[in-house]
Amino acid sequence: MQGSLFVRKGDSMAYIFQHGGFVAGGYTQGDAVFVHKDKLVKSLPQAPLSILFECQNTFIFPGFVDVHVHLREPGFLYKETMETGTQAAAAGGYTTVCAMPNLNPPPDIMEHVQVQLDAIRDKACIHVHPYGTITMGQQGETLSDMTGMSKFVVGFSDDGKGVQRADVMKRAMITAKRLGKIIVAHCEDNALLNGGYIHDGSYAAQHGHKGICSESEWRQIARDLHAVKETDCSYHVCHVSTKESVALIREAKKAGLDVTCETAPHYLLLRDSMLEEDGRFKMNPPLRSEEDQQAVVEGVLDGTIDMIATDHAPHGREEKNRGLAQSAFGIVGIETAFPLLYTHFVKTGRLSLEQLIDLLHTNPAKRFGIGNPLLPGNAADFTVFDLHAFYSIDPNNFRSLGKSTPFAGWQVYGKCVLTVCGGKIVYDDGTLPRTFISGGN
Repeated sequence: MQGSLFVRKGDSMAYIFQHGGFVAGGYTQGDAVFVHKDKLVKSLPQAPLSILFECQNTFIFPGFVDVHVHLREPGFLYKETMETGTQAAAAGGYTTVCAMPNLNPPPDIMEHVQVQLDAIRDKACIHVHPYGTITMGQQGETLSDMTGMSKFVVGFSDDGKGVQRADVMKRAMITAKRLGKIIVAHCEDNALLNGGYIHDGSYAAQHGHKGICSESEWRQIARDLHAVKETDCSYHVCHVSTKESVALIREAKKAGLDVTCETAPHYLLLRDSMLEEDGRFKMNPPLRSEEDQQAVVEGVLDGTIDMIATDHAPHGREEKNRGLAQSAFGIVGIETAFPLLYTHFVKTGRLSLEQLIDLLHTNPAKRFGIGNPLLPGNAADFTVFDLHAFYSIDPNNFRSLGKSTPFAGWQVYGKCVLTVCGGKIVYDDGTLPRTFISGGN
């Protein structure tokens, strides 16, 4: 809730966040963070009213950056809205997200981008950067008005569909290179899908389901990497899920190509042997084999995989209640990403807390040129977590309209208690002790 419990009058409100733990930015543990006129400042000047937040038992992190979310507005407001999607992001500790373009109308010309920009301006409580499509209508045939949209989008993607024609993708790369923009690729070869809807592995064979082979993902990555070498464009691979994909990207980086990639928490924590006959286990790409899962984890640990995005993809309840075969692809995840990763990677010693913040903030912020580090003079974008909080994930508590998650009932550590974006409190669970101070610090 933007503004939370406090009434702001212009720039008169100032905030002090005292004695938190810090893992990034220009602070050390025990420092106070001062917010004035929506920016981080070294010390707090006189202000008519200040609020002191006592953060001794919490950690303050730079606001997380998610480069892969589906906010569903315009076109699919029954799934999610700009308001509910960004509120969910704030509740998960995110202050910056990149919104995918499978919308109605799809942002393939500036007029359509403007519809999304208007919704962002009027309804978003955090920073939202839209993608433009690669092709008109995401149909894979004719390039979108990439030049006309370039100043208003963070990059170009046909997410939800792979660009099937190599010549079209190569032209898009050449155009993106000229515009100084990144191609963000959903890699999927339709000729290899064969009507599949879960991984083509042991679970599919045992339960009579149609499978999606791993090659449908990695084959298109291999094709695109060849074009990246020829065009020298900036290229980013969405939701990496197979061992072959990780190996291809690792070799491309060794060869010096301008390539990055992401995976999602579900590919790190789940595999196809854990599937249930429930739509909350259906996403695209699908949950893969244990061998694939291990390779994706190794890719994160050795730096091949640069960042973790959520692919937050809300749907209506009926769309996810049709079993594995008939349910829509996609799950929600922006409110559960940090606690799941903290619990299963940091607390187990596989990642340091600093490394997790790199994956959720530093690396995506640097690659996409978005997001603000915790440094005096920057916009105040940060989040406060109680790392000792232990609880069960309950979709009924989600701010998102989407409730479908395979992690329902999982017990986790780490709860977001407050998020500040642009100096404004955009999420507050009310648990941080606070004191009102008259006359400044």
